[in-house]
Amino acid sequence: MEVVGELKTAREMGLVGCTRCSRVSPMGTQYCPRCGSALQSRDGLSLQKVWAWWLVGLMCYVPANLYPMLETRTLVSTESNTIVGGAVELAQHGNWGVALIILAASVLIPVAKFVLIAGLAIGVWRGPQVSGQRRHFLYEVVEYIGRWSMIDVFVVAILSALVQLQALASITPGRASLFFALSVIFTMLSAQSFDSRLIWDTQRRGDAPDHGLASDDVRKESSA
Repeated sequence: MEVVGELKTAREMGLVGCTRCSRVSPMGTQYCPRCGSALQSRDGLSLQKVWAWWLVGLMCYVPANLYPMLETRTLVSTESNTIVGGAVELAQHGNWGVALIILAASVLIPVAKFVLIAGLAIGVWRGPQVSGQRRHFLYEVVEYIGRWSMIDVFVVAILSALVQLQALASITPGRASLFFALSVIFTMLSAQSFDSRLIWDTQRRGDAPDHGLASDDVRKESSA
């Protein structure tokens, strides 16, 4: 197949895309004609936002695994379980399917999100170690699995609403439920703060982008 010429990015062709509605406009347009969102070729503070939300989410995830997620009170006893402890107890009672779902939603998915977001940010900062197509695929995976991170909180909320037998038995959320919900929210904000267009900048140059230059470009476009 004959190659007509080198492929160019929208930025090189003097175009900028809206990150909200995907409409393409000429470079220098300040607001999207379709949805009214502010347009910028690159977010110069993208990595700073990613790491800020990432660190706060990690700080909340630690107590979410140390404090009890669920507290069960009966006439004769009071029992509290952490996320992992509750999954282990379910497995001991033969509920392996539910235990695996809780472990996947509360441990595997959050840890995978932390690792993938950090890997994407480091790849932009230090330079690409894998292809841009693969890194963009990992970014899409992070965006997709984010919606499943609240399963454990939903289970606690449902059990707390259903099992309320006054003096006989009651189930209430533990302190870990708040920290876990905050951790999920902060990691979602971290993933949304990542400007995926930086992946292709590093792919074309083969090294880390000049973030100062990107910021200058944004200022020039805003003043145009």
